[in-house]
Amino acid sequence: MKTIAPGRVNLIGDHTDYTGGLVFPMAIDRWTVCEGAITQDAITLTSADQEGTVNVPLGATFDSAMQPSWGRYVSAVASLIKPHHGVAAHLTTTIPVGAGLSSSAALELAIAYALTDSITPTELALLMQQAEQLATGVPTGIMDQLCIATAREGMGTLIDCESLAVTHIPIPTDVEFVVQFIAHRTLEGSEYSDRVRECTEAESVIGPLRHASLNDVAHIGDETVHRRARHVITENQRVLDFTQALASGNYSEAGQLMRESHESLSHDFAVSTQQMDNVVESLCAIPGVYGSRMTGGGFGGCVVTMCAPGTELDGWRVQPVGAARRVD
Repeated sequence: MKTIAPGRVNLIGDHTDYTGGLVFPMAIDRWTVCEGAITQDAITLTSADQEGTVNVPLGATFDSAMQPSWGRYVSAVASLIKPHHGVAAHLTTTIPVGAGLSSSAALELAIAYALTDSITPTELALLMQQAEQLATGVPTGIMDQLCIATAREGMGTLIDCESLAVTHIPIPTDVEFVVQFIAHRTLEGSEYSDRVRECTEAESVIGPLRHASLNDVAHIGDETVHRRARHVITENQRVLDFTQALASGNYSEAGQLMRESHESLSHDFAVSTQQMDNVVESLCAIPGVYGSRMTGGGFGGCVVTMCAPGTELDGWRVQPVGAARRVD
């Protein structure tokens, strides 16, 4: 038994998914692999990158005190999947942990596909979103799991997080996307939950942000909540404009939208850092770079840069790959 789940990089559309907004990530050529044998009594996992052995009896409820601590993800997945068989397997990954490239979602889906093959990708993504929330206590959105569960080779994944509709958009071969790690981060203990709460406050005034306009934002009196709502509304539009620019080969416009997205995440949503802002500014000054932005939940992690092929940049040149799956 072997399963594989890719990481993902979000090209544009951050902090929009938990309000039913639009996102445009792509699965990338870095993976988590779960390899071992089917068993009948328990889920037993070891990891090449984390200490300890995780043992979860079949039928067990979620254990928030699971040790080693990475076992919380395993326990959460198992409690929601309710599998009829276990596995004895070893985990390996090429996705850096804490880089904002969805290492946790890849882990969840690699384990899930080892435990079941009878759940549709969208249903499985929803379950794994719940698993992420159980394991971390953070009210994360659906982007990571749905991208990884539905990705296609050579395609980006335009996701409507309200309807869960997925549209696969070809990634042009005459541009490159380069991911650069800046600083380790975790959403646990960050201000991510505060941003979710602030968006909820905005919606209590003007209704769902997915259907709101900038004119509606004027009715929000609290300046901080006002700025959070402004980011979400403008970011949803940037996702649509970026998708169209990429498809038409207007890479200068697509790159400018990436820059505007980063500025909005930094100033209106306050999830960037000075270090990340400096890196993005430096990257955008390099000839051949169309645009750059932070990617993922923020507070550290990575930046993603769109550039002409052959542009000299440090980092990983990532390719769009297919969805998580069982490979044998």
